[in-house]
Amino acid sequence: MRRQPVLVYDGDCAFCTSSVRFAQRRLRPRCAATPWQFADLAELGVSRRRAEHEVLWVTPAGAVHGGAQAVAKLLLSAPCGWPVVGALLTLPPVRWIAHGVYRLIARNRHRMPGGTAACALPSAPATRKPA
Repeated sequence: MRRQPVLVYDGDCAFCTSSVRFAQRRLRPRCAATPWQFADLAELGVSRRRAEHEVLWVTPAGAVHGGAQAVAKLLLSAPCGWPVVGALLTLPPVRWIAHGVYRLIARNRHRMPGGTAACALPSAPATRKPA
């Protein structure tokens, strides 16, 4: 069993990588952080599809939290006042708003500072248009 939570993010996305590095430097969360491309997803109990679409927080017991709730868990693990912000992100209606904001950022991460075309989320197979 792992001794600390794992933050799983998209290592091919410059915006995601920069965000995680910023969090590690400034917030100092108590977790390991790894790009999904280098993680043992099966061991973590996470599908590749889910890892491609959202940041994930995997607890030592194997519970998986995604998106805004993964961010909330990261904040809850940080020192100082960050746990207060993390706790707020878990409460309705802030939780619902955080989910919407997270989805908006995730869909547009290639447009965010430091983002590149490689940061764009993969299209779902059913929504791809023929060339």
